[in-house]
Amino acid sequence: MKEKIIVTALLLLNLTAFAQEFSRADTLRGSLTPERIWWNVSYYDLKVSVNPSEKSIEGSNTISYKTLETNQVMQIDLQAPMKIDKVVQDGQEITFTSDGDAHFLKLQKKQKKGKNEKITIYFSGKPIVARRPPWDGGFTWTKDSNGKDFIATANEGIGSSVWWPLKDHPSDEPDKGITISITAPKHLMDVSNGRLKEVIENETTKTWVWEVVNPINAYGVNINIGDYVHWSEKYKGEKGMLNMDYYVLRENEAKAKIQFKQAVMTMEAFEHWFGPYPFYEDGYKLVEAPYLGMEHQSSVTYGNKFENGYLGRDLSRTGWGLKFDFIIIHESGHEWFANNITNNDVADMWIHEGFTSYSENLYLDYFFGKKASSEYVIGIRKNILNDRPIIGKYNVNNQGSSDMYYKGANILHTIRQLIQNDEKWRQILRGLNEDFYHQTISSKQVENYISKKSGLELTEFWDQYLRTTEVPKIEYSFNENTLKFRYINTIKNFEMPIIAEINGIEEWIYPSAEWKTKEFSSGIETVEIKKDFYVNSEKLK
Repeated sequence: MKEKIIVTALLLLNLTAFAQEFSRADTLRGSLTPERIWWNVSYYDLKVSVNPSEKSIEGSNTISYKTLETNQVMQIDLQAPMKIDKVVQDGQEITFTSDGDAHFLKLQKKQKKGKNEKITIYFSGKPIVARRPPWDGGFTWTKDSNGKDFIATANEGIGSSVWWPLKDHPSDEPDKGITISITAPKHLMDVSNGRLKEVIENETTKTWVWEVVNPINAYGVNINIGDYVHWSEKYKGEKGMLNMDYYVLRENEAKAKIQFKQAVMTMEAFEHWFGPYPFYEDGYKLVEAPYLGMEHQSSVTYGNKFENGYLGRDLSRTGWGLKFDFIIIHESGHEWFANNITNNDVADMWIHEGFTSYSENLYLDYFFGKKASSEYVIGIRKNILNDRPIIGKYNVNNQGSSDMYYKGANILHTIRQLIQNDEKWRQILRGLNEDFYHQTISSKQVENYISKKSGLELTEFWDQYLRTTEVPKIEYSFNENTLKFRYINTIKNFEMPIIAEINGIEEWIYPSAEWKTKEFSSGIETVEIKKDFYVNSEKLK
């Protein structure tokens, strides 16, 4: 009883440490406010003119939307120093008030439930310059080795409203997609999401018109401007022929044509594990960018120096991390988990990063075998901090711990062991992408789905690993042919079965918080807890 009290006290101390103050701005950004919830985005028509010499942009966004309820005030998000110049609906200019980066449009036209409407927002300014993209996002303005402009956006954390006006909440994606028209200097090329529909020749500029016909998460919308060269290939996938296009700076074409061969390999492995690529209609692109890379939907950006590993490093320290280009594999994996299946609150971003980090070892599994994938995912445990829970605070634009990557991958690897059937596990992963196709969902939906499809009771498992920082620990001892064992550092009713290697032979044991014993037919000489389970263990004297 005393030990249980100590563990409970530690958990409470941790939860207190996680507490933090959130501002009104956090709530306006992170919640479905009354001014957001009454309307649903159907389509964005985004037009942006980029001025590299001034590091400024100007443009418009025409939002097509459906009214779900009646309301006369609409919240639109656009972050300073960008500003809204004008708002027009049906030829009438609309007034608005601002509360920080949230702008409240006072609509004159009666908004009737069930109607489809449009509104156009004109905007301009010098958007925030990214300090450490893609993590600290915004615009990146740089030059290539020939002195030509090399420009890109990346805004996963900071939000798309850092450069264009929209409903900046992950729960609402435009149902029918987006048109992205980017005007840039004539000697350069823009690459954005979807398929290129038109290039318009202007006097000193060109306008590149891209079209996305699927729902798209807002942070996945991007601009990439540079002196690009382009080549393509077709991949025969599960849904037919997939267009795969590649864009890199002219100076990097030769080495990119070698390194980017991994894109087709990635598609093959992930269609096996996760099901068909989710955006055949929009194609797949791999685009060089002036930062490490990001999962922009159908326009994956790349800056990993055309070498294997993570900037040449093996994150697992096992050697397996140098068998693939981390950015090609990881960011492409997000097409399934982040772009196809999207969190409806960033507190649940582990859905994006946990599954996609896990995809790295599934890629290894497909091409190098189960032993390689196991060693890799166990190796990346060294990067787990257990500083905060993986799940953040809801409705305040708050992400959980960066452990959503490495710990998230190990959580899923552990579930694979519990299911004891790799084909069943593969069908669950494919089922997620089929049953939640092009949807925004919550962690609870993912948890319940895996629990139901696996036939396992995983309630305490999810709560332990996603909502605390405590790693279950098995204490054990043995005498002659009797093994004694229990869990510590666990929540109430956590009773995950686990494999113990007794004299080198795998045996399932069923620990709980209470001491248990198990007798074997012969004397016990060695005990090892199988490393594929994300637990700690200690032999007691």
